[in-house]
Amino acid sequence: QVQLVESGGGLAQAGGSLRLSCAASGRILTINAMGWYRQLPGKERELVALFTKTGSTNYADSVKSRFTITRANDKNTEYLKMNSLKHENTAVYYCNADGVLVDTIQQRRAYWGQGTQVTVAS
Repeated sequence: QVQLVESGGGLAQAGGSLRLSCAASGRILTINAMGWYRQLPGKERELVALFTKTGSTNYADSVKSRFTITRANDKNTEYLKMNSLKHENTAVYYCNADGVLVDTIQQRRAYWGQGTQVTVAS
């Protein structure tokens, strides 16, 4: 069973920083891409940052130059460093692992973390 465990959310002041972490555990052979998404009540989940299989990164326009996604050498851990936080960054942030292969029989699939609340006080 694959699990994604997030940490690092909480309360920050506008202009401050937070770092989110996500560790994937379980029977994992490989993970293609890892990313961070956010969701507001009543809204759809949207992409914040993505670390692709090839090592490239993609960001939502609203967070470019302020947020940085990285992936640890073990490929099963990712981080999101959030600088210059704004009130509108307040949301529940979800870790995503896509293209997870657990054995040579099953197909790849995606997994989600439980979400971590980020609140930015203005």
